[in-house]
Amino acid sequence: MTRRRWIAEHWDEATASITGAQAAHMARVLRAQPGMEADVVAGGHVFHAEVAAVSPDEVRFNLVAEVQADPALPVTLAMAVYKFDRMEWAIEKATELGVAALAPVIAQRTEKHLTQAAEKRAERWRRIVHEAAQQSRRSDVPIIHNPIPLTEHARSSSGCVRIVLAEQERTTTLRRLIEEAVEAAGDEMPTIEIAIGPEGGWAPAEEALFDASGWRAATLGPRILRAETAAIAALAVVASFLE
Repeated sequence: MTRRRWIAEHWDEATASITGAQAAHMARVLRAQPGMEADVVAGGHVFHAEVAAVSPDEVRFNLVAEVQADPALPVTLAMAVYKFDRMEWAIEKATELGVAALAPVIAQRTEKHLTQAAEKRAERWRRIVHEAAQQSRRSDVPIIHNPIPLTEHARSSSGCVRIVLAEQERTTTLRRLIEEAVEAAGDEMPTIEIAIGPEGGWAPAEEALFDASGWRAATLGPRILRAETAAIAALAVVASFLE
């Protein structure tokens, strides 16, 4: 029988605990009792654990033994902020698919009201990835960076292979660039960042910025995809090479 997996807020070498909504659900809905078995994620590791104490505000576990867990994909998605309902769906699904981090960026075509609300929305995005990581039995929770202007993010230093999905690119596929990155890395695992534009695509000045900042342009094929579809398709391409 598959054990439920919980993501600890606090831990040390021998114990871990969950609080807040997680603890309340476990105590009141699941009626957890001492001795109940579970998997607990603590500090990026997964442990077979047993419930040691239960209250509506906190559930404490004894960590019994570490268990093998699959690592996250070494991929960051730089996502231009777009309609929140669609973006939140993409964030949830990207978490399920193994993304390591998400970097929301403010593009020229990001709607003004979304730009103004993005910073406050980041906390909601963090709750979404926490819940999605738990549901999909991940051993970690993706990082959600604070939203910043694309002009700042694109120029920032990075050791990643940086790829921008661009509508004007017709010949260089994402698959080809990922394959090249894997070959260049040899026995190592390449780290990759993929930028996905807003509704309406990147503005010409942004395309020039990516080019000047060393990003490589790639296509997912001849069809025009919504931003949320492009995010999932891109991760699927990367996973086919790295997993």
